[in-house]
Amino acid sequence: MNGVFVTGTDTGVGKTLVSTALVLGYAERGERVAGLKPIVSGMVEGGVYEDVEALRRASVPARAVEECTLYAFRPAIAPHFAAAQAGRTVDLAAVVRFVQGAWREVDRVVVEGAGGFLVPLTATDGFADLARALNLPVVLVVGLRLGAINHALLTYEAIIARGLVLAGWVGTMLAPEVAAGTLEGLRDYLPAPCLGIVPYHAPVDPEFARRHITIP
Repeated sequence: MNGVFVTGTDTGVGKTLVSTALVLGYAERGERVAGLKPIVSGMVEGGVYEDVEALRRASVPARAVEECTLYAFRPAIAPHFAAAQAGRTVDLAAVVRFVQGAWREVDRVVVEGAGGFLVPLTATDGFADLARALNLPVVLVVGLRLGAINHALLTYEAIIARGLVLAGWVGTMLAPEVAAGTLEGLRDYLPAPCLGIVPYHAPVDPEFARRHITIP
């Protein structure tokens, strides 16, 4: 498959923002691209999953909700726990088939995980296992706050340990200022290219983020 798997150093670091910006970037190249979030938890008022909405609308051609996600859980909690509450079990093989089926319809897929790289999906599988099964290059979204260097390096080690390629990382400013030494430390110690730094902005805007990211 052609595409990338997008993970993050934590939840709430801007994975959907970066994933949607990547979808927009590939579309600008003239590619047919599908933005996918195979497992999502957290429905907002009005019955909408905001992450899925952003990805499906940016996709070319635009996709229906059910074409962007396979497992959708209402509570905004860890996916494995949300699945257990709903009496369901996430089938990793089914998720892989879902992504492969989407890719056959387009030129490229952008697959977004949930939470961090090692978030579990079942008692035996997690997003790291999904990334390994898909065997896509990984883009790491690093929330630029105190502790980011440690979180990024630990995630890098987990990615490399599974035989995957880290295509690069994107730093997202979660506040107007970044803790001193954070960016310098990431650039010095994280052995992967920096694809961009997305400045703090509110509300978040994938078009704005796109202008600050080099598309891998």
